[in-house]
Amino acid sequence: MLTQTLTKLFVRDLSKLQEEINLYATESQMWQVTHGISNSAGNLALHIVGNLNHFIGAVLGNTDYVRQRDLEFSSKNVSRSTIITQIEDTKTMLEQVLPTLTEADLQQEYKRRPFEDYMTTEYFLVHLSMHLAYHLGQINYHRRLIP
Repeated sequence: MLTQTLTKLFVRDLSKLQEEINLYATESQMWQVTHGISNSAGNLALHIVGNLNHFIGAVLGNTDYVRQRDLEFSSKNVSRSTIITQIEDTKTMLEQVLPTLTEADLQQEYKRRPFEDYMTTEYFLVHLSMHLAYHLGQINYHRRLIP
């Protein structure tokens, strides 16, 4: 079933995100931006965690997570250990929520915004996996660019 595959992919990429965050020589490097790079790795990591906890945890899993999207991009100097813990908690949430989804759940309409094109929950979950991979690539590149 797709949920098993997505769980493996999400956990794999979130583990890689933890690895990337740990590879920064200093915590301050995670928060650096330079000409042409508007988002730091720290902010992208917070965004990934917020995104998954909102769209999968809160919406599909009925968790108590309340997203503060603006803080995902405005917070600065959150400790490496805090970010790693948030990523670990997100992996746990995914491992709890995704297996509960049935094939019928996956075929339900996922309405993210009014007037948005029709999409199934299955489609949106694949989108979220690709969104994570996109930002993970940005973080990897950021880490190698920041001195």
